[in-house]
Order: sequence, then structure tokens, then C-alpha cells
Amino acid sequence: MNKKVMIGVAVIVVVLIVVVIMSREGLTGNTVASVDAQVIDTGDSFKIPLNDIGKDAQWFDYNSNGVNIKYFAVRADDGTVKVAFDACDVCGGSKGYRQEGGDMVCNNCGNHYPISGIGTQNLKGGCWPSYLANTINGDYLIVKKSDLDKGSFRF
Repeated sequence: MNKKVMIGVAVIVVVLIVVVIMSREGLTGNTVASVDAQVIDTGDSFKIPLNDIGKDAQWFDYNSNGVNIKYFAVRADDGTVKVAFDACDVCGGSKGYRQEGGDMVCNNCGNHYPISGIGTQNLKGGCWPSYLANTINGDYLIVKKSDLDKGSFRF
């Protein structure tokens, strides 16, 4: 190999390394750590440690009578935990949501919803991440199976 080719290869390798490192860092320069939340089945509900819920949404599945019910939890910028069915009030759970930065985005219509507003009931109609009742008890997020079952019609 001649010298120019070796330099070109070296530059490409350095650029790839920089891209990999930057893709693992947030806008603040902090390393992004993806933590899979530990879900504890208590019989009538699911307990998820609050420390396991971060600013990257995590999706959960619950199979009830052959219906796969999906929901997500994510921490808003103010530190509160937001929970919703991975289903739209209009199109149900056929497409769900994805996260883009500080928004949850409907995979069907593309509407953006700030994470800070998730976890409330839809009062205006139209597309909205479907409300899922939940509580905080000590260091845990609690989601009752009965509340998941009530939303199974979306899936």
C-alpha cells in the first residue's frame, strides 16, 4: 500500500471511532447507559424500581388471556415518571410509539408528544398515548394488572 492509501484508511478508522463514541454520549456529553428495568410480578401488579427508569423510554409486555398488552415508562426532565399504553387512543396498539429526544412520536400519524405531558387522560380526543393508571409507592412504580386488562381492547 502506498502512503496516501494508508493515511486515508487511518482517517476513516478515526472517524468511525469518533462516531461510535459520540453515539454513546448524550447532548450534555454524559455517557448514555441503557438500563433494562427489573419488573417484579407481585401477583396482582408489577413493581418497577424507580431507579431503573431513565430518560430513555422502556417498553414492557404483559400477556393477558392471549392478548399482548404493551406499555412504556420514561422519566421526564422534571424527574417525574410518565407511563402510558403503547397504544394510541385512535388507532390502538397497532403501531405504538417511539421516542425522539424529549418526545414520544406516534408510529402511525407521526404526531409528537412531549414526554412531560404523557400520563394524563385524553380530554380532547384524537391521537394520544393512551392513559394507564399507575402509582408510586416508595422506590417503585406500581402498575396493576387489572388496569392493564382494562386497556386490552386497544391491542
